Order: sequence, then C-alpha cells, then structure tokens
Amino acid sequence: MNRYFSKSILVALVLVVCSSACQKLDEDVYSSVITTNFYKSAQDAEAALTAAYGSINDLFDQAPFVFGSDFAGDQLWVKPVVGRNVFALYSYDTDYSGPKSFGRTAESPYGLWQFCYKGIENANWVIEKVPSITMETNRRNAIVGEALFLRALYHFTLTKNFGDVVIRLSPSKSETDALVAKSAKADVYKQIYKDLDEAITKLPSYSASTIKGRSSKEVAIGLYAKAALYAEDWATAKTKSLEVINSGKYSLMADVLDVFNVDKEDLARQENMFAFEGDNSTKARGTTLMGFCGPANSASRDYGNMTFGSIFAFQAFFDSFNPIDKRRQLMDTTYISVAGKVVPQKDITPYTVKGVLIKKYMDKNSVGAKGRNNVPILRLADLYLIAAEAEARLNGPSATAYQYINAIRNRAGLANLKTGLSKDDFINAVLQERSWELFAEGDRWYDLTRTNTFLTVIPKAVNEVYPVRTPLAKHRYYPIPLDEIRANPKLEQNPDWK
Repeated sequence: MNRYFSKSILVALVLVVCSSACQKLDEDVYSSVITTNFYKSAQDAEAALTAAYGSINDLFDQAPFVFGSDFAGDQLWVKPVVGRNVFALYSYDTDYSGPKSFGRTAESPYGLWQFCYKGIENANWVIEKVPSITMETNRRNAIVGEALFLRALYHFTLTKNFGDVVIRLSPSKSETDALVAKSAKADVYKQIYKDLDEAITKLPSYSASTIKGRSSKEVAIGLYAKAALYAEDWATAKTKSLEVINSGKYSLMADVLDVFNVDKEDLARQENMFAFEGDNSTKARGTTLMGFCGPANSASRDYGNMTFGSIFAFQAFFDSFNPIDKRRQLMDTTYISVAGKVVPQKDITPYTVKGVLIKKYMDKNSVGAKGRNNVPILRLADLYLIAAEAEARLNGPSATAYQYINAIRNRAGLANLKTGLSKDDFINAVLQERSWELFAEGDRWYDLTRTNTFLTVIPKAVNEVYPVRTPLAKHRYYPIPLDEIRANPKLEQNPDWK
C-alpha cells in the first residue's frame, strides 16, 4: 500500500501523456509528474476524469468482479475452476492466496480493494486540481461533480464489501500519505452523503447530450438513495429515490426484456441510469459476461460467438418465478445450437443436469468472447424497490409502498401484490422482488448481508456442484487484504478475521 497510490495514479494518468511505447515503470513517487506537468488545460481535466472512471472498467468488464458477490448468493453458481469457487464456498482467507496463474486480484475480493482505491486516488486528483484550471465554468464544475460521485461510489463499494474502511479525501503526494487508519462504517456513509451532496450541486441533469456511461445529477441522487438504504437511513432512502422517480428524466421500459436487448441499449438508457458501457470494438471495453453466461464450447446461435459455459442459475431460483413472469425469460433451460437444434437442459453443462442459462448478457454479434453489453450499475427499477422498502420500514405496507412494488410487478406481467400483508411480510416480498428483478446484476449477496439473512438463506442454495455451503458470520464482510495491513501499520484487520 505504501507504493500503491503513487503507482496507480501514474498508471492511470501518465499513460495519457506517454506514448504507447512506454513499457516499464519504476518505483519512484511521481507526484511531480502529476502536479507539474499535468492539469494545465481542459483536455487534461477530461483525461484525468477518464482515468477516474477507469476503475468502472476494471470492476465491470470481467465476470469475477461483477458476479463475484453473486457467486456467494443464492441465485447463481459458477463452474468451480481457477479459484472462482472461493466466493461460492467462502474459502478465501486474509492473504487471498489463490491460483497463481491468475494472481490474487483476478479471482478474489482483493481486486475490489485495489481497483476502488485506484479510482478514489484518481478522483481525488481531479477534485483537488481541476478547480484551478482555466476552462468553461459549467464543464469544469461538472467534471468535479463527476469525480465526487465516483469517489462516493468507490467508497460505497468498499464499505458494503469490507465494512469499516479507509476514507481517502486527498491524493497521495508521498508514501506516508497512504498510511491511514480505517473509519467506522457510519462515518464512511457520512462521507458518501457529503460527496454526493456536493456532486448534486455541480452535475447537470440527465439529457440526450449526457455522455454514455457518465453520471448525471439524478444518478448521484439515485446512488444517495441506495447508500441510504444500506445505511438503514430509511427517510433519506425514500426521499432520494422519489426525487429520481418523480424527476421525469427516466422511466421504466415497457418490456423488461428490452432492458437487456443489446440492440436496444440506447433506448434502455431511459431506465438503465448508470452502467458499464460495453463496446467490443474497443479492446478494453468489451465485457466477457456474454462468454461466461453462454453455453460451453461456442455452441449457441444466440448467446455469442465464443462462450464458455461458466456461470449458471440455480434450478431452485428459476423455479421460484411465476411461469408468467416475463423476467423468467431472461433465463432458459434449453438453447438452440449453431446447427439449429434445441439442446435440452441435461446437456447444457457437464456438471449437473439442471443447469439454467442466464440471458441478460447475450450478444450474437460478439467479437469472440467480448460482447457489447451494458452492465447495469444503477437502474430505475432499483429506485422503485428502494422506495417501496424504505416506505414500508418507515410507515408499514402503505398504499404508497404497494404502488412502488406493483409498478415493477406489473411491468413483469404479474398481478398486484397481495394486500393486507404485515410489515415484515411486505418487506420480505420487496426483497424477493429485488431478487427476481435484479438477478445477475451483482445485488443479491448485498441484500442478504445488509439484512443479515445470508446465514439462513445460503445453506439452502445448493446443487450437485455445490452440495454443501456453510457461510459463517465473518463472511458478511471480506477480510482486509493482508498485504495492505503489512504495508500500513495503521490498518487493522476486521475483527471477525483476526
């Protein structure tokens, strides 16, 4: 960690001003490069912001980071190879030792820590340096607002995965700057709120001119609502979610299947508020989710041109859907081969006769294993369900709470939720609706951990591949990477992992 922050900002920003021939980086602290030779122009400001967004790419273009948490949940299971089953079996340790061919960050929570702090470091440079650049005022303010949003998002990602974490509010100009103690989770959320409050004042509202994959004022408000939900700040979660719903800037798509139709992604931005924007024409932007979720051996006509058969849904999860629920069509128990033949469920995977395919990330025009798919990070449907849960926790299952959950159910082709439910039963119904609506989007495990229900839910989510799954209380949060603790004497391990 003592080297990490100075190197990460170098990697993220110096590449903007270096030629592609730069091959080797030494171990010196490069604060002089950042402060002396950069942040002079509007172009520098834009390049620095692009670097701050770079961790979105790091976290969402690879299945282990998008789905790593889902592998720990009760919806999806992963082919038990190259260490991906560490999430499913909770077999990671404080050292995150895993398959050496992939490294500690590739198939473990360690990457979440490193990529989020890399993003925070890059955002901190933007927040500190861009305000002094002479450029068009509104765009300068928006750039700082986007960086504040990103800093909040990365801190949110860290605290929901690790609990108490280091809050970083300034760039590292020396190695000693990196030696910071953890802050309590409650203080992390206070800082997230503060960053988002400021970001909201600087960001423009969403419009047709909003750059794809970038934040807007409403996206920042939406993240505020979700962070408040996790902080159990129900009043704020309700207020902020309703601000987005009532803003008129976004709307639910009429057909839930269109949200994940790769050929309708521009239209889907009316609901898909903030996403990793896949683009297989750019090497670094294509997503491998299509390849992981499709059948093995590139055998499908529709899933993509190169698929591996690595990620599937549990049969029990598929069976939990009402057969008329349109969202169940985003999974399948058969597929059509390139020869036009229907392949039955028993032949989908060699690991079990009950493999269920995930269809949210199909791209039949993929470039090899790289798809164009946008990976949702924040959807309007999520805000409706946050509003329903927050309202119920504040006031019980009111007519208003029913209104919000029924908007999502009706869109899926389901009848209104049964009236007369108790408060607890209604909240459980919202959590179940979240499971059906947001599956394979990296949300379910965190719903189970924030409600502390994972210890009772997970042991039931088993199959022939994972016949026994026994999480412990300590698995609610990941351990702080041991390498970071060794490098930073102020950093303490999470209590359950000592």
